[in-house]
Amino acid sequence: MKAIRNEWKHFLKAKSLFFISLPALIVVFVFYYMPMYGIIIAFKDINYAKGIWGSDWVGFKNFEFFFNSQDAFRITRNTLLLNGTFIAIGIFFSIIIGLLLAELGRGLVKIFQTILFFPYFLSWVVVGFVSYILLNPSFGVINKVMEQFHLTAVDWYSEPKYWPIILTLTYLWKNVGYTAIIFFTGLISIDASYYEAASIDGATRFQQIRKISIPLIAPLITLLVILNVGRIFYSDFGLFYFIPRDAGMLYSTTDVVDTYVFRSLRVVGDLGMASAASLYQAVVGLVLVFSTNLIVRRFNKDNAIF
Repeated sequence: MKAIRNEWKHFLKAKSLFFISLPALIVVFVFYYMPMYGIIIAFKDINYAKGIWGSDWVGFKNFEFFFNSQDAFRITRNTLLLNGTFIAIGIFFSIIIGLLLAELGRGLVKIFQTILFFPYFLSWVVVGFVSYILLNPSFGVINKVMEQFHLTAVDWYSEPKYWPIILTLTYLWKNVGYTAIIFFTGLISIDASYYEAASIDGATRFQQIRKISIPLIAPLITLLVILNVGRIFYSDFGLFYFIPRDAGMLYSTTDVVDTYVFRSLRVVGDLGMASAASLYQAVVGLVLVFSTNLIVRRFNKDNAIF
């Protein structure tokens, strides 16, 4: 009882913070927790006339159908490999750009921040149209340039082998600036006296970055890695749908869980199988979060989320 009274006193002291966060908590509850009852769809043969609760239970048949198909391996492989590449290369280049921004003067920093941040706010629909103008096999800018150099034009939308590179470059162009700004913010918060002391001791700029900057933003890097790994099974739908334009010839390298679920609903209308794939996605994501956090805790407990 004493512990409960102490918690209540602590709540009363911080009640203003609770009421400030209340709208966000309501949004999270309504849009993230309430829809979770839909998990049962993965275990039912949905009959629209009977509704969700009235439809027949089928156990794990939707999962059996999904995993016995060739699609399960393909979309799992594509989702993990592409998103894993995005995380690794994206964080690497974000750190590099963040370090470069920290070396610039205040005026130049604002200019480059705007340039780097601008693509992040563009809709994937807009980016998809721009990419189509560049990659169209008939009038695309890239093929026109290739023809000027007497190179054979490429039908980009029927050649799957090029698309891991195209998607990676598109992802970096749109998102790396946002993450770079996060690292830049972490870098400029480091006490300047560390660098001054290192300069007096004769440390080069590269040594200061290696011995001071990187170690001090390591917790931030770890946090972003854990959060990104937790979402490694959740793809950016706009990137994988609007850039390849849902071209069937490209499914072998561009089809991921999110586009598969969308197509299952739009084309087949199979709610059960789509929900099974979505639940599979959620469970794997949850396991990855806990696994990554456990690994981090083994090396440095202070950098772990929980």
